[in-house]
Amino acid sequence: MVTFKEFFSFKNNRFFWLNLIAMVVVIVAAAWGTLQWLDSYTRHGEAVVVPDVKGMNLRTAENELGKQSLKSIVIDSSYVKGIAPGAILEQNPSGGSKVKSGRTVYLTVNADSAPKVAIPDIMDNSSLRQAEAKLRALGFKVTEPEYISGEKDWVYSIKYRGRDLKAGEKIPYEAVLTLMVGNGNETMPEDSTLVDESGTVSDDKPMIDESWF
Repeated sequence: MVTFKEFFSFKNNRFFWLNLIAMVVVIVAAAWGTLQWLDSYTRHGEAVVVPDVKGMNLRTAENELGKQSLKSIVIDSSYVKGIAPGAILEQNPSGGSKVKSGRTVYLTVNADSAPKVAIPDIMDNSSLRQAEAKLRALGFKVTEPEYISGEKDWVYSIKYRGRDLKAGEKIPYEAVLTLMVGNGNETMPEDSTLVDESGTVSDDKPMIDESWF
């Protein structure tokens, strides 16, 4: 039986050295295993370059990202005139960035058609300057106004492709609109009549005394 004194004899006690060696082996093995797990978990050394997919159609962009073991999700759409529907407008992370394999790239695509915007309530409710400012702020294009009889620079209606629009009606963004504006001349109807001081209604032709003829 090993005595307490013999167990703690550093020079001659083989149990001490065996335990010490075993502890060192366990610590080294645990450290190595932890490093291996961290390396696998964080995919250390597996960074990939994100391809630039802006301008590509969605399917092509997904294929290019997939070649780099990257995922993709469409998170938004916008409309840019002159760019093919479904083309990639923006991506995050951007092309050329280095990311971990398996990272998700978020995409914004071009919409199939221009979004529709509601016409504001400006008919018979705004001046020319106010109406033009409101319409342009919403993305509409405004042509030279057409003038009609009425209060000067007062907007009476809005035309789109030859028809009158109503407040709240939705039409495509960037549509070309024409404002019908008063020219300041409020003319009387041709069939108007005159009323004399006695209240008698007469037509607008002057009375001629025929006794002189």
